Amino acid sequence: MKIGVIVQARTGSSRLPEKVLKDLPFGSGITVLEQDIRRLKKSKKTDEIIIATTTKPEDERIVNVAKKEGVKFFRGSVKDVLARYYLSAREFNINIVVRVTSDCPCIDWNIVDMLVDEHIKNNADYTSNTIIRTFPHGLDVEVVNFEALEQAYFNAKEPFEREHVFPYISRTHSHLFKLHSVEAEKDLIAPDIRITLDTEEDYALLCAVYDYLYRENNFFDTKDIIKLFADKPWLKIINKKILQKKIFQSFEEEISEAVKLLELQELNNVKQFLLEKLNDGK
Repeated sequence: MKIGVIVQARTGSSRLPEKVLKDLPFGSGITVLEQDIRRLKKSKKTDEIIIATTTKPEDERIVNVAKKEGVKFFRGSVKDVLARYYLSAREFNINIVVRVTSDCPCIDWNIVDMLVDEHIKNNADYTSNTIIRTFPHGLDVEVVNFEALEQAYFNAKEPFEREHVFPYISRTHSHLFKLHSVEAEKDLIAPDIRITLDTEEDYALLCAVYDYLYRENNFFDTKDIIKLFADKPWLKIINKKILQKKIFQSFEEEISEAVKLLELQELNNVKQFLLEKLNDGK
């Protein structure tokens, strides 16, 4: 049985272009993606790391990072990330796929190993620590059997099922699969901490986290992060107005999220107008 971590990465992020190629620590010459890879290499339960990027010419820079770090890479569709994952896993004969995104440079190899163990022990098709959010945002791990991934690849039809990889398995057709949820132990519960990278505010926070922790220990873990935020609670202020990107299955869900964004920006007249239009249409 071969267990592989597949990390999706591209330069064309809409909210923060080339985010995975930004320096971390700031000015270090080490990219976010390199930090991801180096932390994942500490996993004891996985056999392979594959960087799944796109066929766009600008993503040659992603390939160069993979080569530099001595890990495999695969180039596929820009928007059909499900296909990118499936074809990557098939190309490298992966039996159990661990999904991690490249915008999580605090990813904890201990959590990766724990989820792999839980997945195998429970004979699950899909295992995740995000079904119920207890860990900090940015330590997300999903584990799936190749057979379940293949089923999704051939049957998922909706655009959001293809772009976000696992909604077919974890949401729209979850009744077809055995799902297993992993929740954080008491000392790791911190769903209010956001250490993922989508915006400039996120980058500023990650630079601060790395400034405090990286010099003392290049491989700081979740406990170190939670302690840092307990000692310096003002860190949360840096990106507290950033909403996590979500998967929407309906127009109503998107409207609800839009209202939250308008509230954050205190655009109350526009919010009220939107709500009135929504009610008029019912």
